[in-house]
Amino acid sequence: MNRRDLLKSVVAAGAGVMAGGTAHLPTVSASQTPPVADGFETFALGDFTLLSGEVLRSATLAYKTHGTLNAARDNVIVFPTWYAGRHTSNEASIGNDLALDPTRYFIVVPDQFGNGVSSSPSNTPPPQDRMRFPLVHPYDNVRAQHRLLTERYGIATIKLVVGFSMSGQQAFHWGALYPEMVERIAPICGSARTAVHNYVFLEGVKAALTADCAWAGGDYTTPPVAGLRAFSRVYAGWYASQAFFREGLHRRYGGEGVEGLLSSAEGSFGRFDANDLLAMLATWQSADIAAHPRFGGDLGAALGAIRARAYVMPSRTDLYFPPEDNEIEVARMPNAELRVIPSVWGHLAGGGSNPDDRAWVSDQLRDLLAT
Repeated sequence: MNRRDLLKSVVAAGAGVMAGGTAHLPTVSASQTPPVADGFETFALGDFTLLSGEVLRSATLAYKTHGTLNAARDNVIVFPTWYAGRHTSNEASIGNDLALDPTRYFIVVPDQFGNGVSSSPSNTPPPQDRMRFPLVHPYDNVRAQHRLLTERYGIATIKLVVGFSMSGQQAFHWGALYPEMVERIAPICGSARTAVHNYVFLEGVKAALTADCAWAGGDYTTPPVAGLRAFSRVYAGWYASQAFFREGLHRRYGGEGVEGLLSSAEGSFGRFDANDLLAMLATWQSADIAAHPRFGGDLGAALGAIRARAYVMPSRTDLYFPPEDNEIEVARMPNAELRVIPSVWGHLAGGGSNPDDRAWVSDQLRDLLAT
C-alpha cells in the first residue's frame, strides 16, 4: 500500500486526526535556510519494514554529528530534524555557549525520512518514487535512528533526546519506545499526538500545493511552482502569533509590509521537492504516540511508558501546538514538567529564530541536563 492509499485508510478508520509534526522558518534570513550540505554521513538500513508493514527498499538514513563520543559512550544527545529541515538547520541551537555544547556532548542530528537527504520520494527509485513513496510514521524515524546509534556506535544510553516541532514529536516517541535507554527528553513546540485543528491546517496547505495543474498527481516533469508558492504563503500565516505581527516583528524579515516574511517562506519551502514536502506532511498527519502495537492505541499507556525526565516546552503563543495540549500530555507522564516559553514569536520561538527565545530554551536544557 502506498502513502496516499494508506493515509486514506487511516482517515477512514477514524485515526487520521491523530497527527504530529510541524514547520517553521529556522532563522530570520531566508538565505540561511540550508540546501543539502557536505559534512553528513549515511547509514544503510537495507530493506526497512515500516510500522505500516510496507518495506522501504534499500533505505538510507543521513545524519551529522557534533562533538566526540566519550569512552563510556554515555555523553550522547539526539537532536533530529523537523519539517522542511535538514541536518544543518539545527546548528543555531548547538554551540560552546549553549546547553547543546559539542565540547561536552556527542550530538547526533539524524535527517528524517522524506527531507531529501535520507530516503525520500525525490531520491528513491521506482516503484517507491514520488507519490508512491510509502507512508513513514515517527516511530519509523525513531527505530531507524535507534539502529544507527546501536549498530554503528554501540550506544546503550542516551543522555537527552531533544527536538523542535516535528522532531519534538520524535522525542516523545523515543521516550515511549525506548524507556530503558533514554534518560531525558525535551520536546519543544511539539506534541505526542497532534490535535484535530493541526490536522485540518495541514489539509489546507496540502490542497494549495496539489491544486497546481503542474502537480500532475505527483508525476510532474517540472516543479509545481505556483503550488509551492501558495503552500508557502498559507503556511507563513501560522509561523507566529497575532501579537508578533501586531508588534511589527515580521519586519525583521525585510521591508515595511509582510512581503519579506512571505518571500522568506517561499525561499524555505521552494528549495524542496514537492513530493518530499508531502511525504513529511503525511508523517506529521499520521503521528500518534499510541499507534505502536505495544500500546494498542492507548494514549495514557504510551505517555505513562515515558520514564525519562522530561521538560515539555511549548510556546505560549504557538498556533500549531498550544500549551493546553501539552498540559494534558504532561499530566499523564510520570516524570515531566511543563515549561512554557514566554514569547510572542509563536511556533518560531522554539526553533532558534529569536535569540532571546533561543537563550531561554538553552537555559532550560542546561537545567534538565544537570538533573
